[in-house]
Amino acid sequence: MKFIVKPFQIVYALYAMLLFVVILFVVTPFVLIASLFGKIGGGNVVMKIAHAWADVWLFLIGMYHVRVVEQELRKDQAYVFVSNHNSYMDIPQMLKAIRQPLRILGKAEMGKVPVFGIIYNACVVPVLRGSAEARARSVMILKSVLNKNISIYIAPEGTFNMTAKPLINFYDGAFRLAIETQTPIKPMLFLDAVNRMHWKSVFALNPGKLRTVYLEEISPEGYTPYDVDKLKQKVYELMEKKLVEYKASWLTTPHPL
Repeated sequence: MKFIVKPFQIVYALYAMLLFVVILFVVTPFVLIASLFGKIGGGNVVMKIAHAWADVWLFLIGMYHVRVVEQELRKDQAYVFVSNHNSYMDIPQMLKAIRQPLRILGKAEMGKVPVFGIIYNACVVPVLRGSAEARARSVMILKSVLNKNISIYIAPEGTFNMTAKPLINFYDGAFRLAIETQTPIKPMLFLDAVNRMHWKSVFALNPGKLRTVYLEEISPEGYTPYDVDKLKQKVYELMEKKLVEYKASWLTTPHPL
C-alpha cells in the first residue's frame, strides 16, 4: 500500500510547494508597499497579509484549522504566546491560530532567503543566537513591541523536538520577557503539525486537520527576574501534562507525569 500511496504524496508535496512559491510572489509587492508605512503600522499590515497567505495556501492544499479552547483569548490583551515546535507547519498553523497584532521571534538567517526574506523581515524580530549583543537588541525590540500592545510569539524549545517526549528543554527568553514586561503567557499546543509535515522530510506533507489547543493564560504577576526558572517550569509542566492528555501523536511510549 505504501508503494501505491507514496507517488501521490510526492505529487501532492510538489503541488503544495509550487503553490507556496506562487502565492509568495503574488503577495510580495503588497508587502513591499506596506513596509513603507513603518515597523508598527506597516508591520501590522504585513501580518494581515501573512494571515491571508496562510488562509489561501492551507485551503488550497486541503488543510483546515480546528480551535480547541480551554481558555479563550482576550481580544485587547497583548500576550507572550508560546507553543511546542516539531514541524515547519507550526508557522502556518500559528498564523491561523493568532489573529491579533503580532510579531514573531525568529532566526535571523531565515531573513536572507531570497523573496521569502522580504516578508520574513517585515513581521519577524530576528535573533542571532550566537551573539549576545544581537540577543540584547532583539529583547529591546520585543519589549517595545509589547509596550505597543502587540503580542509576540516564541517557540521556547528553540528548535524542533525530534524526540518521543512531549517537549524538549525550554530557553529562558520568553519567560524573562513576560516577567520584565508583566505580560501574560498564553501557551498553545499544536497537535497535528508534525502529522501534516514530519520534520524528517517535506515529502511527508499530507492534507488534514491542524488542531490548536488554547491553554489557560499564566500571569507573571508576583514573579521577579530571579524567578524565571520557576515560571518556565510552571508553563513547561502545564504544556507537558496537556500534550499527554491530548495524546499527541509523537508520544510513542507512555510518558510519566
